[in-house]
Formats: sequence, structure tokens, C-alpha cells
Amino acid sequence: MHTDYKRQALAHARRIVVKLGSRVVTTDRGVDRDNVGRLVGELARLHENGLDIVVVSSGARAAGLARLGLSRIPDSIPEQQAAAAIGQIRLMMLYEEFFSSLGKHVGQVLLTAADIEDRTRYLNARHTFERLLDHRIIPVVNENDSVAIDELKFGDNDRLSALVAGLVAADLLVILTDVDGYMTEDPRSATAELVPVLEDVDAAVSRASGSPGEHGTGGIESKLRAARSAARRGIPTIIANGRTAGVLPAVLDPASSVGTLIEASRSPLSSRKHWIAYGMARRGTLALDHGAVVAVCERGSSLLPSGIVRVEGKFEAGDCVRCTDEAGREVARGLVAYDASACARIKGLHSNRIAETLGYHIADEVIHRDDLVVLSELGADKNGERKQ
Repeated sequence: MHTDYKRQALAHARRIVVKLGSRVVTTDRGVDRDNVGRLVGELARLHENGLDIVVVSSGARAAGLARLGLSRIPDSIPEQQAAAAIGQIRLMMLYEEFFSSLGKHVGQVLLTAADIEDRTRYLNARHTFERLLDHRIIPVVNENDSVAIDELKFGDNDRLSALVAGLVAADLLVILTDVDGYMTEDPRSATAELVPVLEDVDAAVSRASGSPGEHGTGGIESKLRAARSAARRGIPTIIANGRTAGVLPAVLDPASSVGTLIEASRSPLSSRKHWIAYGMARRGTLALDHGAVVAVCERGSSLLPSGIVRVEGKFEAGDCVRCTDEAGREVARGLVAYDASACARIKGLHSNRIAETLGYHIADEVIHRDDLVVLSELGADKNGERKQ
């Protein structure tokens, strides 16, 4: 049954996002030229076979450490950003060198969380990717660590890879790390076994435990969360060992037992709703009465001001906010038509009183149903991936 599902999942995979983790790209001594060169060779062969390839690469900060005379990621944000600024050049020179030697061309795409949160910049990024892929250029993506500050960071490149997969409408996300996939227990245990196909990623996230590596920011939990995000967009994910020779052709072979395949959702979110659910930080909270919770969650209604009982935090019109019940349990999230001050003034009122209360009228709804994501649509993913 697992082979049948994998065959179906891979049958139409023509556009693939491949995330190369820090533990794959670097060692304690810096960039691992041998492993990067091997993986580039495998990627180039897939590209030669007609696949669209997007690479999300970690390792920029680690690649820049030696030039700063450091042996580990520094605690200082400016030093981290300096290391990233140096490392980005070194990494891209390496990718350019290896890919060009095989007749392939690459283009660098640096993103911050703000590029994803802003809808216009998000769509501009999508157009950039499309043009690059149309010209058979291989985009190499990384977070713009040299300028990103905490509130503008993705958190880790696992999450970035899932967002990029959704942005380019990928057919498959491949996350390469230094373990064979999702294991039944700690990979260091002699009795640990590989899970070939993971059907319940929510349960796996709740069980997962793993600490980031010395040069990385994520463990197996962050990879499962990324896979869950991709799954909600209808994209399956394979987690595999990027230090195994031939790993990329192997993960695309339905008969292969390499890696763990995480199933895509059978009821995926639209591109816009996936962007709202996973691409945006929540800036504030609207607490809803019972009737509004039922209307929003069970009847698919928009959120009207009459159903709001409490407004928390500071947010502007167009920001993403949490919607909770009166006990504080998040039930939905969405884009508000009014800022926090206006929401506080119109909460509990009928929509026909918005204009007289505020002196202006944008919409009858505080959050239109097209801009709302009900958490039941996200399975057990009640906490989301990024919050402020």
C-alpha cells in the first residue's frame, strides 16, 4: 500500500523544491565541497530529465564563520548577519561553480518573512520564480540573514522551504538532512526503524523531539512542521539523508525505501488561504462570542463586528489576527478590514452602525470569509508556524 501511494504521489512530480540543510551543506570546518558537489550533480541530472528544480539552501552563516575567525555561530545578531553576508557569497560561488560545470545556470533569491507576508511582494516573488524556471534557471533560495531581524525571520529554512513550495506550486518538497527520515524513536537508538510513509503528521509533530545542530536552527520537529504546512497546500514531502550517495534519484523512485514520505492533504487549502495560515504572523487577537464562533467555524460565515467581545494587541487593517473563543482558544485566523482601534470601537455593534461610529465604512465584515482560515481546516495544527 505504501508503494502504491508513493507511486501515485511521484507520478506527476514535475516541479520539486529541494531543501539542503546545514548538516548536509557544512561540517564543523565550513562548507562541505564534496557533498555539495555530489548533490549538485544529482540535481543537475534531475534537471536534465526535464524537472523544474528549486533549491533552498542553508549554511550561509556557517560558511562565513572562518572568514570571521569563528568556530561556532556567534550569539551577537550583528556578527551572525556579518557571517551570513560573507557566507552567502561563498555558497553562491560554490553553486555557480558546480552547476555551471555541468552546463546549468543558477539564480539567487534572498527572502525575508516580510517578502512573504506582504501579498504584493509575495506575488512578485512568485513571478520571479516563474520567469527563472521558464528560462530553465535553477533558483537557489535562502533567507536574507544579513538583514533580517527576529520579527522578520522565518525561524528556520525548513519553514522557508515549505512556503517556497507553496509559492511555486511545487509537486514535491524534499528535505535533506543528516538522518534517514522520520524514525520510530531516537535515530541514535539501535532499535530505531525508518517510517516509510507517514500518514498522520500531526501525531508525529506532537511526539517529535530533536535539537538543532551546532550550525543549524531546526530539528526533526521543524521538518515535520514544514511537511505539515506543505501537506495543507496539497504537496507531499520526503525527508531523507542528504549524505547518502544517490539520495535524490532514490527518493523519486516509487520502489525505493529511501526516506520518509509525508502524505499531502486530501482537502488542501487554496494558495491564498495557505498564505494566510502559514505565511503571516498574527499581530493581535479578536475574542468572539459563542454565536460568532459557530457562524465562522461551522457555517463558513464572515466575522461581523457584532460577534466580537474583546480586542487585544495592536494591528493595522490588512494584518492577520487570531480569532479565539471567549476562553482564549484559537478557532480561526484571518485578515482584518479595520485596525485595532476601530475594531475596539465597533465590537458588539451591528454592521449598519459602522459608518456612524467610525465616520467611515470599509466593509460590513471585520474579516471576510475569503480572508478567514478556520483551524479545523488545518487538522491538529492549532498553533501555526509563526506568531508575534
